Amino acid sequence: METFLIKALQLILSLSILVVIHEFGHFIFARLFKIRVEKFYLFFDPWFALFRYKPKNSDTEYGVGWLPLGGYVKISGMIDESMDKEQMAQPVQPWEFRAKPTWQRLLVMIGGVLFNIILAFFIYSMIVFRWGDSYIPMSQVKSGMEYSETAERAGFRDGDILLYADGKEIIDRAGVVDNFGSQIIDAKTVTVLRNGQEVNIQLPADFVQQLMRDKKGFAGYKDDVPTVVDKVQKGSEAEKIGLAKGDSLVSVNGVVTPTFMEFRNELQKHKGSEISIGFYRNGVLQTASAQLDTMAVLGFNIQSYLVTDHYSFFASFPAGIKYGIRTLKGYVGQFKHIFTKEGASSLGGFGTIGNLFPAKWSWHAFWMMTAFLSVILAFMNILPIPGLDGGHVMFLLFEVITGRKPSDKFMEYAQIAGMVLLIGLVLYANGMDIVRAIFK
Repeated sequence: METFLIKALQLILSLSILVVIHEFGHFIFARLFKIRVEKFYLFFDPWFALFRYKPKNSDTEYGVGWLPLGGYVKISGMIDESMDKEQMAQPVQPWEFRAKPTWQRLLVMIGGVLFNIILAFFIYSMIVFRWGDSYIPMSQVKSGMEYSETAERAGFRDGDILLYADGKEIIDRAGVVDNFGSQIIDAKTVTVLRNGQEVNIQLPADFVQQLMRDKKGFAGYKDDVPTVVDKVQKGSEAEKIGLAKGDSLVSVNGVVTPTFMEFRNELQKHKGSEISIGFYRNGVLQTASAQLDTMAVLGFNIQSYLVTDHYSFFASFPAGIKYGIRTLKGYVGQFKHIFTKEGASSLGGFGTIGNLFPAKWSWHAFWMMTAFLSVILAFMNILPIPGLDGGHVMFLLFEVITGRKPSDKFMEYAQIAGMVLLIGLVLYANGMDIVRAIFK
């Protein structure tokens, strides 16, 4: 029960931050153009609200609803989820959304997405400033990889050293979606080093679907480098539990891990959990308890090929932006596979998202997930689906191109259709969580 509450608290706090920032993006552009905002709510408030407050001489009511499925700002003269037909039937007022030029309405609608992207870039910048950016150049993994049966059918062989995916160097980063797998699965050609010679492997068009169907993964590390600590990152879990340079880590929860890759792979099995680590210091076997985050990263470099780039405060901003762009590209690359049978079966709702947070509080994991969810929220909201910001943007662009504004009745029907579709997707995704929980 404690684990559930901690994960739920992290999920609610993370989503609350994202929703407030997203809606503030709409709010600030609306106020900039002197458009009246009637409500600014965290969560939805059908029938009643947990909290509401309207400052004196203000047109805006601020509040917290009871249904934690997002939030909203109610902008005067706009067809949105409130479906306020009575207001739309009245004569147009100068402070209303519909009275403003198209370019102003367009900025109001993309404001939420813009602020979510800015938030993600800022969080990633502070992450790399605080913890650094760790990665492994795959060309340095001298003993190569061990590949699944699915990968072997595609042409990979145990011991192959991954070099390039469509001509770009393959790097394993400790991010939520940005790892060597996401770089490879969508490539047409992967170049490996096999017995000292470069070999090009042409991947089948349905390689991703094969991996999702077989559920055996792509590849694991094959290396004989021991896990000897070289440097402990400041503020990391490794520092908290007292690891030091020269410590030789040899087990995870009693499972012997003689090599770094075995150690790392074992950590991946316990993401977000508390584990016991066995290590030698000055020839004496010791143990320590550690709390893993959702990336299963303890925060240390080994005397090997793991690289951690550290940045000054100002240098962290361009590095954070690059991190955010990589994450967005990785997510978009995976998103397109949702429209396959295998991808649809892997969809999840709030339970799936909540389980990405660790069982004990970790600021590194919390901010990593919050930044990642901010990227997802921005991308999902800009999709051209009525009911989302992207749906409004689509109709506004139609107005710009054709010079004709869609009728209010058409916008009402489009909004209803979009909301039905979105509610259906939410029910399906959360239903899949329930099915997995029952039949796991």
